[in-house]
Amino acid sequence: MGKGWAKGLTAATDRRVARAAAGHVGMQYRARATASPSVSWSDAIAYVVGLIATDGCLISGRSQIAFVSLDRSLCEVLLGTLRRSNKIRTTLTESGTTAYRVQFGDARLYRWLLSIGLTPRKSLTLGAIAVPDAHVLSLVRGLLDGDGSVLTYSHRGTGKARGTYEALRVRFCSGSEEHVKWLREILRARLGIKGWIVRTDRKDRPRPTFYLCYGNIESARLLKQLYLDPTAPALDRKRLRWTSYAERHAVG
Repeated sequence: MGKGWAKGLTAATDRRVARAAAGHVGMQYRARATASPSVSWSDAIAYVVGLIATDGCLISGRSQIAFVSLDRSLCEVLLGTLRRSNKIRTTLTESGTTAYRVQFGDARLYRWLLSIGLTPRKSLTLGAIAVPDAHVLSLVRGLLDGDGSVLTYSHRGTGKARGTYEALRVRFCSGSEEHVKWLREILRARLGIKGWIVRTDRKDRPRPTFYLCYGNIESARLLKQLYLDPTAPALDRKRLRWTSYAERHAVG
């Protein structure tokens, strides 16, 4: 019998269909779903949570997770950590820049992300993330790679500090003031760094943007801890900016 032989037949009109139907009586079926194994905290998972909290999106009502980045390597790290083989697709930003996107359904991971503080449309509502102390710095490195920056630039000193100096700055960006306040507090508790928060309002944006900023000494203290393990997942260009600065200034 070829494929589709039973099309149009019923148990009442064909004995073969009737026998097949009888063999399935009482059996229960569930839709197949690709899901992550039981999710638990690790340094790698904490880093991925940081990426999703910044450049990711929980799609309402569909238990799907989307992630968009200008860096393909971040998509690869995310998929590799979650042991997924979804395709990485290219898309264009509003400015015409090529970006990389992955999207997949995973009800178990979706529910777990909700349980630790992520939400759909989280750019304005993100607050604290329930991360264990042991994995805080891995999470922070993910937040930095997602929506943060490591900056170096020259500036001229005045008075007794005359001369040209290289400055180091770390910034975290978010549309949620509650989130940057939480981040500032956990880094103050963990590393003793204070930083400061800057609010910017632009006419072309309906809502303000908040920046958590650190100066030279505190940026160096933070980055030294974030990149302590050279094998830990991180965006190469940001790590290289720090390691190059540390070499130039003999930061131990």
